Amino acid sequence: MPLYALIALPVVGALLAWPAARWHADAPRWVSLATLAALTLMTLPWLFASAGDASPWLAEFRAPWMPRFGIGFNLAMDGLAALLILLTAVLGLAAVLCSWREIREQTGFFHANLLLNLAGVAGVFLATDLMLFFICWEAMLVPMFLLILLWGHGAGQPRGRVYAAMKFFVFTQASGLLMLVAILAMGWWHAELTGRWSFEYTDWLALSLPHDVAQWLMLGFFVAFAVKLPAFPVHSWLPDAHSQAPTAGSVILAGVLLKTGAFGLIRYGINLFPEPAAAFAPVAMALGVAGILYGAALAMTQTDIKRFVAYTSVSHMGFVLLGAYAGTETALQGVMVLLLAHGLSTGALFILCGALYERLHTREFGRMGGIAARAPRYATALVFFSVASLGMPGTGNFIAEFLILAGSFPVAPWPTAVGATGLIVAAVYSLIVVQRVLHGPPADDAPVQDLLPRERGTLAAALLLLVALGLFPQPLIDAARPALATTAALLPAGDAR
Repeated sequence: MPLYALIALPVVGALLAWPAARWHADAPRWVSLATLAALTLMTLPWLFASAGDASPWLAEFRAPWMPRFGIGFNLAMDGLAALLILLTAVLGLAAVLCSWREIREQTGFFHANLLLNLAGVAGVFLATDLMLFFICWEAMLVPMFLLILLWGHGAGQPRGRVYAAMKFFVFTQASGLLMLVAILAMGWWHAELTGRWSFEYTDWLALSLPHDVAQWLMLGFFVAFAVKLPAFPVHSWLPDAHSQAPTAGSVILAGVLLKTGAFGLIRYGINLFPEPAAAFAPVAMALGVAGILYGAALAMTQTDIKRFVAYTSVSHMGFVLLGAYAGTETALQGVMVLLLAHGLSTGALFILCGALYERLHTREFGRMGGIAARAPRYATALVFFSVASLGMPGTGNFIAEFLILAGSFPVAPWPTAVGATGLIVAAVYSLIVVQRVLHGPPADDAPVQDLLPRERGTLAAALLLLVALGLFPQPLIDAARPALATTAALLPAGDAR
């Protein structure tokens, strides 16, 4: 199966889903489901593939595009990319299912944007030509902007969907343009040092740049990826985007788009600039620890359940920065597991937020309470995914946080020890949300519909995947190990920490 099919399939699905509403109201939904199911099946075999002796990649595809400028349509797959594309497809299926009743207007255009966004994400994980990478990076922006703008909530609020969509656009576009400057500068330096233009990742790995130049270029990439992660203090777009986005948009935003920032940090921000990254590591890890504590502290003060989950994501992504810049293979493996576990657990929490909004028509904690007695299946799901998010043993989140802390402590004991206190705060805010939503006196006596079969099936799948990841993480760690070992070798553990 050629790699470009993993990008082309969602694009074709989008082109079919857009006009499909003319045939039947549910046709766009079924087109999206079929497309993402096919993408899942196409990606699964790559998890069991092995690289050849001549190349670190599981598969490659190269085609000339603009040879005069050294730009090609170059794609490559390794174990880390395969896992993240599989996560993309699985959460895409969840996004379609959770939006089945929520999206009733322009359903064809909605599903077209959803699939185009996922096509851009697949391109980000596969592209090895940095100009193609940038195009795919920007291709994620417009569909998500439209999902928030056209189908978001709070149109009449001062900080409604227009404000949230524009803030998302400005933050990601501005940081993306900074990355574009860094990419063009790298292409120019390659031409200066070798006599030919190239934007190919493997060519750039062999470059020996002046130290000052490498530092500035590394910062250009770091800022772009830190905004998308998002890292403290460039995170403020995320709570607004989540609070106004439709449920499917929040699932994709938290479960998939944030992971592109982490992937970019590891693949490009560290691998291309190992020495500047090692020197910058104390700052990056300090930002990670600040994000862990700041996100957790603000989560406890929220009155809107979606903003609460958004701030918990800021806290969890702080662990990504801490582990990535610790530079040990154990910490990087923890980062990989966290990307998968966070995508599943936080995606499920946003599905539960959307289900609650459909029933109560509010996201305010003050208008909730007593749900456990009225909707026991909903209560069971919320308790499980809340405690999974805080790192309950037996779930993937626990394995991820344990590996990150165990891999980071030998090289950065103080940042790791301070960051570990975020786990205590996580337990507090998780219990707070369970208390506010499920227990206490209800705001009214109206009955609350329990989870529907479609919702139960989606959440049960996420539950089983999280438990499987927590009990049997080794096959996935083995799949990503070659890519992570390369990064660990490039960023010497302990340098400048």
